[in-house]
Amino acid sequence: MKEALYWKQANGKILCLLCPQSCIIQEGCLGFCRVRKNIEQKLYSANYGLIASIGMDPIEKKPLYHFYPGTQILSCGSVGCNLRCAFCQNWSISQEVSIPVKKISPEQLIEIAKRSDSIGIAYTYNEPLVGFEFVLETAKLAKKQGLKNVLVTNGYINEDPLKEILGFIDAANIDIKAFDEEFYKKNCSGTLQPVLKTIKTMHRHCHIELTNLIIPTLNDSEEKINELVDWVAKLDRNIPLHFSSYFPSYKMELPDTNPEILKSARKIALKKLEYVYTGNITDPEGSTTFCPSCKKAVISRNGYIVKENNLKDGKCGFCGGKIDVVE
Repeated sequence: MKEALYWKQANGKILCLLCPQSCIIQEGCLGFCRVRKNIEQKLYSANYGLIASIGMDPIEKKPLYHFYPGTQILSCGSVGCNLRCAFCQNWSISQEVSIPVKKISPEQLIEIAKRSDSIGIAYTYNEPLVGFEFVLETAKLAKKQGLKNVLVTNGYINEDPLKEILGFIDAANIDIKAFDEEFYKKNCSGTLQPVLKTIKTMHRHCHIELTNLIIPTLNDSEEKINELVDWVAKLDRNIPLHFSSYFPSYKMELPDTNPEILKSARKIALKKLEYVYTGNITDPEGSTTFCPSCKKAVISRNGYIVKENNLKDGKCGFCGGKIDVVE
């Protein structure tokens, strides 16, 4: 274990300052995330260097469609999460540690990335920021080695640690569970406003894309989709937004999302946003990057695989219009 950052002693207990859960942790106990532990009046990161999943992925799988499209990135995940989403797709590592884990150092992880055909490291699968110390140390070293650092996160983190780590992060996909405080409270044991604050902060420091998992009857209303789209458009209409299909998982047994709902959400969003995608369904149009100016297909994808790329120096290869893509 590694002594944690962002905590203070409080009346014989530990107050964790990493995320908005603001856990007060008694001696020998874990915080809400299950991976930050009070040991003899010090807070430790209990998942430091523990890797539950590691492998090469297309960058599009994060999903990041506007960050070095067509490249591969080493993806790794640990255990633990600071939300309790009833629909969690990776519950076996985020909510209950039911699979084997192995120990790895930041240096070893970087060597794996350098030996692979990888642009860098994606911290993903579970909520990476509950393992803040390991991600921070690895990201610092990776940056020195010329590797890119990518976060796939729920955005549920306090401002001070977020600002510290963002100096080493190149891109992030932030998951907005729903544009609804009651949804967060009931289905995730969290709140929406800290996530929105994180998105605004990240947008000032690195490339970001957003994902909204659409769940039938819970967050799929046209009203909620419009509220989300309006908020994103006000921040920056060029932020890519991904509407992703839900499948029954963990504690939620609602039926799969109807693909037509995702396609409808995309049409609504395209009235105000330049780049909108659908995910977890077969939808060639919804996975294609179109030029906002001439409307032609600039990047065509088959699933997570780039089939055709008509970008030329960050511009549309047909009309020369600017495309907001990092390459």
